[in-house]
Amino acid sequence: MEALPPHVTGLEWRKSTFSGSGDECVEVAVLPSGRHAVRDSKRQSGPLVQVGSDTWAAFVMEVKEGRL
Repeated sequence: MEALPPHVTGLEWRKSTFSGSGDECVEVAVLPSGRHAVRDSKRQSGPLVQVGSDTWAAFVMEVKEGRL
């Protein structure tokens, strides 16, 4: 994981449809490089991290399979 500067703008953030209207979620945006930026929806101006596509796909699979 690598930190992104907090001033990164213009990203299209999304969260799981299972999150409803709450703000206690992880949000993700695809970066132009194909990597994924991740942030806490409660702290949208807070720190961001970026992960590779393979790492993000593995995380999503773990969540879908109920292991996280």
